[in-house]
Amino acid sequence: MQRLAGRIMLLWGVKRALLALAAGAFGVLALPPFNVFAALFVSFTLLVWLIDGATGNPAGGIFSRLRSAFWTGWLFGFGYFVAGLWWLGHALMIDAEEFAWALPLAVFGLPAFLALYYGLAAVIARILWSDGMGRIAALALGFGLAEWLRSFLATGFPWNAVGYGIMPVPLMMQSVHVVGLFGVSTLAVFIFAAPALFGTRRGLVPGIGLAALLFLAHLGYGAYVLNQPEPQSPEPAVTVRLVQPMIDQAKKIDDSERNSIFEEHLALSVSPLKEGEKRPDIIIWPETSVPFILTENEDALTRIADTLEEGQVLIAGAVRAEDMGPGLEPRYYNSVYAIDDKGQIVSASDKVHLVPFGEYLPFEDLWRSLGVDKAIADMPGGFSAAARRTLLTLPGGSSFYPLICYEAIFPEEITPDIGRADAILNVTNDAWFGDTPGPYQHFQQARIRAVEEGVPLIRSANSGISAVIDARGQVVAGLDFNQKATIEATMGGKVASSFDAGSRKNNFWLIIFGATLIAAISRQGFIKGGELTKNP
Repeated sequence: MQRLAGRIMLLWGVKRALLALAAGAFGVLALPPFNVFAALFVSFTLLVWLIDGATGNPAGGIFSRLRSAFWTGWLFGFGYFVAGLWWLGHALMIDAEEFAWALPLAVFGLPAFLALYYGLAAVIARILWSDGMGRIAALALGFGLAEWLRSFLATGFPWNAVGYGIMPVPLMMQSVHVVGLFGVSTLAVFIFAAPALFGTRRGLVPGIGLAALLFLAHLGYGAYVLNQPEPQSPEPAVTVRLVQPMIDQAKKIDDSERNSIFEEHLALSVSPLKEGEKRPDIIIWPETSVPFILTENEDALTRIADTLEEGQVLIAGAVRAEDMGPGLEPRYYNSVYAIDDKGQIVSASDKVHLVPFGEYLPFEDLWRSLGVDKAIADMPGGFSAAARRTLLTLPGGSSFYPLICYEAIFPEEITPDIGRADAILNVTNDAWFGDTPGPYQHFQQARIRAVEEGVPLIRSANSGISAVIDARGQVVAGLDFNQKATIEATMGGKVASSFDAGSRKNNFWLIIFGATLIAAISRQGFIKGGELTKNP
């Protein structure tokens, strides 16, 4: 290991760049649909050794070293994000004639931007870099802060945060309820990077010991939680039916197919129950499943009323139009409606966090000057964002916290109103991304929100993955990707816990403080010990 570490530290030029790219790309194997979490041990071990060797120009001083570290981290991130997000290009090929020109921006441009955060992580780590366990803590600190910043800067995009790699199954998900996604990400980097200590031997025993203790605590807490009694279901028990229609995206954007799509959803909603199954109280359709403006189509509401049995409620994703007055274009919202058995809309909620370029054009005037006049979701002027999120409250008393599409990847989108909800409702349309890793990654991240909040998740997706998830991340019932079907399940209860968003934030900053303290003490001892001139 020492010989290998030495060779990697001494790499330069193209070989160093290619190894950094490969190390980042290899780490994607830890994410769905592969879930080989051990891949990140390889990735971060290599990254530590590469930063060890990021000396820059000796005459350039600290800025040269920081610049070298930045490019090492950026290349690592570029490899990670290209390998993990290449499937975004599939959405552009649905209407290739209109959007194929943007394919390089989606496949390489976005990863190049996101990689800046990992370049920053490497710079933060390099400032506190020393030897032994200190540099492992510095790297964890850098990545913890970078993932936190990535969640909100430039509208935020925390997709595939490193922490997801250490949470492939419910046993390994429970820690997120205590320290949150960014706390898990920080600790995960420390654990994944610890094997690098075998390459230099300095700080090996305390570093590997602490990493092993953290990993065992991660597993042990998961085992403890999963062995507790099941959370009590709300009374009376509520049964939901998820409708997964698997409508091809090319068909969804074809105006001539609107009526057939609507009728297909209605037909699936009344498909026969299997023996022993209870009649659903709530039927749930995916995001934008209603292919027209529902409030402008009385016949559609009548068809829904005729389809529902007495007491049933339909929850459906739809576009909502808001009249802005004479001479003004209406505003459009990506919404979810609750409709009762009389065809009345009894509750509604609009999407708050829109997808840049997918649902609206940021810096719209600039893009229009370049000839780009619409987002991928082809609405006049794009969608508008709601000012605030509202709970869906149903006639029977059930209350859902709605997260539309990729809103489920943002921990910060969860407000204190979650305490009044019986479940998280995530409606989405992942048919945009075809049979790629994207829908699997999206499903895992929504699933983690359930564990993080200790609240069940009901997820309805056009092409999958649709499922009812309990408050511990376990699948109660689900439909495979690209399976056209329905499924019924009874909603579970919420976890009774003293942890909430505030305590998770506090715990995250405690972890950041701990990593900073270890790195700073190691750095101070490194300098005082006269080692500064011997190590980069």
